[in-house]
Amino acid sequence: MAAAPVWSVDPRSGNPREQVAAEATAEEVDRAVRAAHAVRGSLADRATRAAFLRTAAERLTGAAERVVAAADAETALGPARLNGELARTAAQLRAFAEVVEEGAYLDIHIDHADATRTPPWPDLRRYKIPLGVVAVYAASNFPLAFSVPGGDTASALAAGCPVVVKAHPDHPATSELCAALLREAAAESGLPEDVVTLVHGFDAGVALVRHPLVAAAGFTGSVRGGRALFDAAAARPVPIPFHGELGSLNPVVVTGAAAAERGEEIGAGLAASMTMGVGQFCTKPGFVLVPEGESGDRLLKSLTDAVSGTGPGVLLDHRMRDAFLAGVTERAALPEVDAPVVPGAGDAHTVAAGFLTVPARALTTEGPHDALLEECFGPVTVVARYAAEDEITAVLSRLPGNLTATLHISAEEAEGAAAGLLAALTPLAGRVLVNGWPTGVAVAPAQHHGGPYPATTSTSTSVGATAIERWLRPVSYQTTPDALLPPELREDNPLGLPRRVNGRTA
Repeated sequence: MAAAPVWSVDPRSGNPREQVAAEATAEEVDRAVRAAHAVRGSLADRATRAAFLRTAAERLTGAAERVVAAADAETALGPARLNGELARTAAQLRAFAEVVEEGAYLDIHIDHADATRTPPWPDLRRYKIPLGVVAVYAASNFPLAFSVPGGDTASALAAGCPVVVKAHPDHPATSELCAALLREAAAESGLPEDVVTLVHGFDAGVALVRHPLVAAAGFTGSVRGGRALFDAAAARPVPIPFHGELGSLNPVVVTGAAAAERGEEIGAGLAASMTMGVGQFCTKPGFVLVPEGESGDRLLKSLTDAVSGTGPGVLLDHRMRDAFLAGVTERAALPEVDAPVVPGAGDAHTVAAGFLTVPARALTTEGPHDALLEECFGPVTVVARYAAEDEITAVLSRLPGNLTATLHISAEEAEGAAAGLLAALTPLAGRVLVNGWPTGVAVAPAQHHGGPYPATTSTSTSVGATAIERWLRPVSYQTTPDALLPPELREDNPLGLPRRVNGRTA
């Protein structure tokens, strides 16, 4: 039987554009993984890896016009957004090149033999080594930064792991182009092209996570799809780490004092954040607690005005559009739910932004309103009006894990009065913001893009320098002759790497 074709589809019309590939068979997935596994040793040299990552960034930026045009044709995200995403993608690659060169990610510890300890210490030397072949599952909403050349790929390559990427069906042509550019960069850097390979198809994705030579996986997508792969990774004869980003409501709490101080500003900021990218950001604020009363009313008036002025937009594909329309229809039909700006269909291919309101007391216990506490992908948010602070904590206690949680407070509350609310938000998310908006994730060393399940299936971050840790494992050498040790652990530190010796930074 012939392999199923993979088509590039125009999300603005729903019409196929061109066939760009075919779904990979089980045999083709096996060949891709074995090819990647066979060349893993080529990534051992840190200088070569760093050069490769920088060359990949140069290849992508040098082909910016082609890359952005391909991505826009398949996602309708627009050149401005995609040029920014391409710049971010290149910056990630360059940042990981610096991480590799600096070497702190190896987490080197050397403890010399000490017979005076109880019990005595032998000579122990520890560092981290790459896991092996990493399977990367591309995201729908970031065709560059979280897909073929994105953070999972960049961090895995930086760790010394070859990558097999499962392309997302919403942007197969973009995936093919980016994979070709990465493979060209590998060849230019003196590496085998198979340090990066690409496969297409649902069945290929399942076969990939089950392949015995795949050592770890990174995923960004839906709870349903990610959980199925997570379960498959855990059910293998040899389970593997599965770092999945599955879903996030990203709650926001606005205190009464903050609403009184700058309610109109907060309302406008919320509108901009929840409609950014047609609401297709994993960090979209999807649930907001706002006080009842005049100050909260002014905030909602500002939100209403701003959202009403937002034009219709195109979602990534018609399946997502259908899911959005079904989701907002279900939620709007619940008792006590109002829609000051009705979210729904724009025309046959677009959606209109909107928001729903509900009394917070309706969410303090389990019931029919629980759907409002689940993510709805697209340009909609839920505003829950609370009458007292105990309603805030009661609702927060029912929320699942999130990537972000946000607190808007007044200038006076910043002096310490808001500490209790900040403490209530902290267990819910991997990134806690005060007086800001969660859309926009800085690629910085202190960044954490992850959170309690279902935000992620691990405690790791997928953004920032420490994302490299997902693809490494520690190993210790005990009483090993210096000549037999890896250069990173030898006594004279020939590579000049940062390390801790006998508990102190050397």
